[in-house]
Amino acid sequence: MALVRGILRGLGRGLKSPVNRGLWTTSSRQYSEESVTSNGEDKPSVKVPSSARVVICGGGVLGTSIAYHLSERGWTDVVLLEQGRLTCGTTWHSAGMVGQAKDEVEGSQLVAYSRQLYKQLDKSHGVGWKECGSVFVAQTQDRLTFLQRKNAIALATGIESHLISPEEAGKLCPWIRTDDLKGALWVPDDGAVTPPDLVTAFTSIAREKGVKIMEGVKIDKIHTKNGRVSQVTTSHGDIDCEYFVNCAGLWAREVGTKSEPNVRIPLHPNEHFYLVTAPIKGLDPLMPVVRDFDGRIYAREWSGGLLAGGFEPRGKPVFHNGVPDKFEFQLLPEDWDHFQVLLDPILHRFPCMETAEVRHLVNGPESFTPDGHWNLGESPEVKNYFVAAGMNSMGVVGCGGIGKHLTEWIIDGEPSINLAEHDILRYVPHHSNKKFLKERVKETIALYEMRFPYEYWETGRKLRTSPLHTTLEVDGAIFGETNAYERPIYFARPDDEFANQYRPGKGSYGKPPWFDNVKEEYWACKERVCLIDMSSFSKFEVKSSGSEALQFLEYLSSNDIEDNIGEIIHTGMQNNRGGYENDCTVVPLEHNHFFIISPASQQTRSLAWLQRFQPEDGSVQIRDITSAYAGINVIGPHAQQLLADVTDISTTLKDFKPMTCKVIDVGFASDIRAMRLTHGGEDGFVLYVPSEYALHVYDTLMTAGKDYGIRHAGYYALKFLRIEKFYAYWGMDLTTHTTPLECGRDFRVKFDAGDFIGKEALLKQKEEGISQRFVQFLLEDFNVDEDVWPWGGEPIYRNGKFSGTTTSSGYGFKLDKMVCLGFIRDYDEQGKSVMYKNMNQFVLDRNAKYEIAIGGRMFEAKVRLYTHKAAYSASEPVFIPVPSMNTT
Repeated sequence: MALVRGILRGLGRGLKSPVNRGLWTTSSRQYSEESVTSNGEDKPSVKVPSSARVVICGGGVLGTSIAYHLSERGWTDVVLLEQGRLTCGTTWHSAGMVGQAKDEVEGSQLVAYSRQLYKQLDKSHGVGWKECGSVFVAQTQDRLTFLQRKNAIALATGIESHLISPEEAGKLCPWIRTDDLKGALWVPDDGAVTPPDLVTAFTSIAREKGVKIMEGVKIDKIHTKNGRVSQVTTSHGDIDCEYFVNCAGLWAREVGTKSEPNVRIPLHPNEHFYLVTAPIKGLDPLMPVVRDFDGRIYAREWSGGLLAGGFEPRGKPVFHNGVPDKFEFQLLPEDWDHFQVLLDPILHRFPCMETAEVRHLVNGPESFTPDGHWNLGESPEVKNYFVAAGMNSMGVVGCGGIGKHLTEWIIDGEPSINLAEHDILRYVPHHSNKKFLKERVKETIALYEMRFPYEYWETGRKLRTSPLHTTLEVDGAIFGETNAYERPIYFARPDDEFANQYRPGKGSYGKPPWFDNVKEEYWACKERVCLIDMSSFSKFEVKSSGSEALQFLEYLSSNDIEDNIGEIIHTGMQNNRGGYENDCTVVPLEHNHFFIISPASQQTRSLAWLQRFQPEDGSVQIRDITSAYAGINVIGPHAQQLLADVTDISTTLKDFKPMTCKVIDVGFASDIRAMRLTHGGEDGFVLYVPSEYALHVYDTLMTAGKDYGIRHAGYYALKFLRIEKFYAYWGMDLTTHTTPLECGRDFRVKFDAGDFIGKEALLKQKEEGISQRFVQFLLEDFNVDEDVWPWGGEPIYRNGKFSGTTTSSGYGFKLDKMVCLGFIRDYDEQGKSVMYKNMNQFVLDRNAKYEIAIGGRMFEAKVRLYTHKAAYSASEPVFIPVPSMNTT
């Protein structure tokens, strides 16, 4: 074997012949980052139009797909600009594989659309579609569980998928080794496409409908007016426009700096490798695409030989100082030493490679993002500036669906499926820091790495920390990361060998090793008193000199915003379709001064939504004060007396009512905003403390709390509490595609309080009915110690028919049940959602049997629309309303 590896290396190093357009058609050049020089600007040879409705930057599969889909929707006043030639960036050297089995229903739906589109275009334009199927193999039981989840999601999406034995995998693909496999997944409708031909098809159809596609035109600046796109300056003239779409691939981040304000687009190129062999005797042209995630490799048939590559555990960032403009149809130098970690499993999985002749090792740069998800959507900095970049080597498989849904985003204001995990609004500013990106993408390139639930990235940590971080770390806190903010998820005990900062689950799809830790914290929250560091919550202030701030918030909020000083108002901020753009707590501190709290994960989205409607006359000031205040949740039945011991005010229910806020002193510290709520259903307070006082307040509470059995708790305990109490969480359960009427929060919508965004859509829902309902499930016959756990995203079946997915889950210690939250829908024969004026009756039909697919098994589930009374302790004040409450 060592000799074979040496021969393969030698063949790779000795290769001097050019690669044909990434295997396709046009010659390429090897590139040395040290030796590249600019050839200067080309002289104008084409005339750009003076105006267009949409300008698209980038002529790869994404840009041309968006141009095609816009034209299909009737938007033909579109100009696509490519600084070089079409496909010259990363498209030309793409492997072209199309696999539909993703980790969530929406992703599978998107890619299933891509596959259907390519198959359709192949009939009329010849895009090289080859329907060879995919075989995913599993070497371990955990990987088989991973494939079982993919299978369940694929089937729920309508994609044909089969779990098969190693022997069956060997029959489908006799060129692979199977004696070390636990099982496999077979998706027969998967395939591969020729990316340059796909671009040709997109451009041909778009041009026929009037779209202008121009090569050799560089974008120099994107101008804005009143916060929105107004004009694009190019090397060949100016173009007035309403919309700009950045599909610049490797250059997307740099293009983002060409507007004022800059648009932050977090991505960084990595070197990406695959090898290509000469024809292998007997290899079937319809050999399935093989993905061996445990080996981190993939392979497909190419011209009678194999194309085999993968995603190494640590990547090689490139172009840290920017991608040269003239890097067109070029490759990076070979690096067989770096490729060795992939070559070994390729040789292992494909014995035929022992004698194969390697033609070349392709090293083409690909853009990767900080979390491995695509960058899609409208930028928070500039209105009508859209982004489709950072494909993480999955641009071809996604470009069809991305083109469709980004077109919907532009024309309709929202994609027809939930793409929140890809929305560029998920980032905060540091995600665009080049040094951070260079380190993070070394890790995110490992797309095939086994990532268990509740695992976190290792690079770029401890960037955003609360004032309590070091103290809590000493006390045993294990931290997770949300929007780059470190927050304690549970507390380790001195003898916990499993505790790990970045892999708190220690690799498990079942009962997590921290289960008992969280159980202790949970019961302490219900029986004694706990402190939870909640500093990561997003915090904003809205002010005005007169009543402008009140009027501003009334227009954005579906609940009634009044200026009753100290009243806590929980409200949604809806979009025009009635979906949630924010779900927040609003507190009037003065008649013209409001304090707003949102989830940590929604910081950028929440601020962007406020700023989108901020009056241009400057009458309303909006300030992000997230870092100015630490948050300490004092939760549990002894919280009231503990706070009374350290402050001068009365904390009785009579004097400090639930859902009210007071500015108090704690110990020697002042100006603390104390709110009587806990976000978990228990009695208590969240104290928003000026950051400079945080340690003093924390120490004061811990010292005074010794007599009450005080202890720390983390976010996992709070999560299990809120799921058991049936409280929805914005960003996880609630999205831009869910409305208050669909999740049982219609009591928070005040239709008679005046006009607000989304009112018309909600009134229509109230009249015509809804198509989904937020529910709680209690799993029957679930063995918490032995069964695979649900972690969110599992398919739900009603009478054997797919009817939705779970959104979050956790163990209910009081109920002694595994609890799942999710949405129930009813689909007609065409797959469209059915509207019900009385959705509750449909959900609670006595003849309805619910099951949830978890780890290859179907678990019977009991459905609920309201919090189970057993979730409350006898001593708990059940009537206390909280921001996340679903019931009155």
